[in-house]
Amino acid sequence: MKTKYSYSFHNGDGKNKALLGGKGANLCEMTQIGLNVPPGFVITTETCLTYLELGKLPEDLLDEVRQQVKKIEQATGKEFGGANDPLLVSVRSGSAISMPGMMDTILNLGLNKKTLQGLIEQTGDPRFAYDAYRRFIQLFGKVALGIDDEKFDVHFNEAKRKAGIKADVALSSDQLQEISEMFLRVVHDETGHHFPEDVFEQLELAIKAVFNSWMGKRAIDYRREFHITPDVANGTAVNIVTMVFGNMGDDCATGVGFTRNPATGFNEMYGEYLVNAQGEDVVAGIRTPKPVQELAHEMPEQYRQLVELRNKLESHYKEVQDYEYTIERGVLYCLQTRNGKMNAAAMVKTSVDMVSEGLISKEQALLRINPELLEQLLHPQLAPDHAHPALAQGLPASPGAACGKCVFDADTAERLGQIGEDIILLREETKPEDIHGFFAAQGILTSRGGKTSHAAVVARGMGKACVAGAEDIAVDVRMRTAVVGDIHIREGDIITIDGSSGNIYLGRIPTIPPSFSQELKTLLAWADDVATIEVHANADTPDGAKLAASYGAKGIGLCRTERMFNASDRLPLVIDMIIADDVEARELALAKLFPIQRDDFRQLFEAMSPHPVTVRLLDPPMHEFLPNEHQLLEEIDALQHYAKIVQGQRVTLETLGTHDALPSPLNLLNDEVINEAISKKELMLRKVRELYEVNPMLGHRGVRLGMSYPEIYRMQIRSILEAAALCAKKRIPIEPQIMVPQVITSQELKKVKEIVDQVRHEVEAQYRLELNFKFGTMIETVRACTRSGDLANVAEFFSFGTNDLTQATFSFSREDAENKFLPLYNESGLLQDNPFETLDVKGVGNLMKMTTDLGHATRPDIHIGICGEQGGHPQSIRFCHHIGLNYVSCSAPRIPIARLAAAHAKLLELDYSL
Repeated sequence: MKTKYSYSFHNGDGKNKALLGGKGANLCEMTQIGLNVPPGFVITTETCLTYLELGKLPEDLLDEVRQQVKKIEQATGKEFGGANDPLLVSVRSGSAISMPGMMDTILNLGLNKKTLQGLIEQTGDPRFAYDAYRRFIQLFGKVALGIDDEKFDVHFNEAKRKAGIKADVALSSDQLQEISEMFLRVVHDETGHHFPEDVFEQLELAIKAVFNSWMGKRAIDYRREFHITPDVANGTAVNIVTMVFGNMGDDCATGVGFTRNPATGFNEMYGEYLVNAQGEDVVAGIRTPKPVQELAHEMPEQYRQLVELRNKLESHYKEVQDYEYTIERGVLYCLQTRNGKMNAAAMVKTSVDMVSEGLISKEQALLRINPELLEQLLHPQLAPDHAHPALAQGLPASPGAACGKCVFDADTAERLGQIGEDIILLREETKPEDIHGFFAAQGILTSRGGKTSHAAVVARGMGKACVAGAEDIAVDVRMRTAVVGDIHIREGDIITIDGSSGNIYLGRIPTIPPSFSQELKTLLAWADDVATIEVHANADTPDGAKLAASYGAKGIGLCRTERMFNASDRLPLVIDMIIADDVEARELALAKLFPIQRDDFRQLFEAMSPHPVTVRLLDPPMHEFLPNEHQLLEEIDALQHYAKIVQGQRVTLETLGTHDALPSPLNLLNDEVINEAISKKELMLRKVRELYEVNPMLGHRGVRLGMSYPEIYRMQIRSILEAAALCAKKRIPIEPQIMVPQVITSQELKKVKEIVDQVRHEVEAQYRLELNFKFGTMIETVRACTRSGDLANVAEFFSFGTNDLTQATFSFSREDAENKFLPLYNESGLLQDNPFETLDVKGVGNLMKMTTDLGHATRPDIHIGICGEQGGHPQSIRFCHHIGLNYVSCSAPRIPIARLAAAHAKLLELDYSL
């Protein structure tokens, strides 16, 4: 059977985006539902892959293309390459997933010396014809022939300078003819060949160029950044569409619109247009366009048709649409539509609004939002009461505040971003080639362009702050400066932009945390109703618990007690406990820690009431609380040096200088005080050397500390249970859970359980009440997974510590892997994802599934969750749902993401092949 390479808009399957690309599929569907779309056809993504594999076009493709062109000629009455009524076409890319501006487009294809004259005779407008010709030569030269834009721009700008003209529209037909001839010479000088006159040769080169753009740097960077893998989108289609012209006079226009406001989500006409212009003028930001509402006054009938088009698009696709249109001599054409890229706030609002309008269901509202997008809502905003005057104002193109060093090109932004600098990318206008600078920047600022310019669209899709069209800023890229009135901004200067107001400020402006909108609360409430897996938080303080609760956490899945030990008022007591030479001395230090810990837990339980709080007993090795050997040796040397100076007299800061090792107050130093300090530091040094381990990640930590120093775990258990008793006395509903880390055998668990039972009886007798709590273990070793059936005889719950379990499964530490070889593994495909961010389903996931099955076989009602970092990752959450976990636990800022991901997991019910 002969391979079919192309489909006309009348017979292509509008649902098959994998084959026809998003743009091509939508052009087919719009044609078939009766919208006024210029005739055309689509060359499939499969043809692109064949071309990239073979290095040449398939043999029969060009014959099929000629047949498709004949159909367009019949539909339009025009002739491709004809002298009288020439057919011109655009050649556009389009993959299954929208990648705005990442691949190439050529307009006005089919112009040559013969058809140019035909266009002049047909339209009676030589200025229009030469304007189309010079655009075509430059675009074709850049895309199909690989000529740098600047080679054309230098001539174009010089011609405008000589004519004393700033705007392109002010150029006369004679001037445009002269520019076109200069452009033809550029092509000859740069390639050694004349510009191709054969229109089918032009078409063949254009098809190849669009196919090649799939493997262009900016397209590859974009796919990598947004995780667009071959199974999501592979290859680009080529769309060949009859040209319609918005630049044939004042009854013509071109524009870009959204069916709702993509920045706020409001249900209103939104977009921009230019009279007497081509579409690239709007998107590229070459001219600052007008808001679409003005079209109602300039072209009232066409505006009415545009409103009708907007309503039809959203009603049919049941999604906010980003559409492009052209008005040619009063006739409105729709050139493309796609799902609109919006920031998170707009996505949330439109989801809730479209449900209330009856356009979509609650389930559709949840599924249309990528959970990761919600992270944007947790970005800071400018403090509303700041008094900084705005340096300039542009268009608020993408909400949010961003602050950083000003840079003027994408390469510098990328370089500085890689070393951790905060960057604002400042350009006259951005181009698709700047995409790597977008990834590195905190925000984007342009002096030209509108709300639908390249900078605005891409920044909005990334959720990055953007201010566009700040015309008061004169950008000089070569001098690396921007000028606003008398003020010069140099590269490296700190600026702040507010994508919500359009204001630009010198310096750093204070920010405030964001707040949840009512729409987000509504959406996440719907998510909670759907999800079967709960979302808990990793939190260690009452403030952290309150923040987590405000984000919708249904409990604390991990409270790390060592975080409490690190506080400044506790660390000296912890150090005393560690350096104690015997049990009595250790218990004396623990007795001082006990009331502090008890109060910590009481406040934590109260903050999270009535939800469960899982407290992990001390986990890290003891040496982590002590200074390292090198630091201690330096401090002992310093103290010994000062001891020689002191000799009993009064000492001041001026005589001794400052040093962290010195006891305080300095003016009371004497031999006795310094010698006591030296003795303590030497004791610490001995303990550090004593505690030294070759591999502390696998050494004396977790439950092994509890076996070696049961008095430590006893103190922690008592503080947890007494805190629970105090809450019970106040009738505060709580659910404490005691979790033992690093367990490898049920005997360890039983030993700790004996301490728990003993302390429980003592506390219950002391407070005269009955305590309700759960006892369980963290599953973070491979042996714990294999022995989970036995552990479930003792444990009432399991919580997967997937950070350590991943390290154990992969046999490498996170720090070494991420700093050395893991990026290479990800880039080369040896590992698809970073396993410390995304759960490794085939390795760690297999262990989790086995553990869950064995645990349920022993104790059917066992509660199982995950508290490793992967617990906040949507893909990992879907797997946890699949194997039947009860909850996931993650950091507070990930909670909204996890709540929505939990609903997605239920709605999608993905199947995993382990």
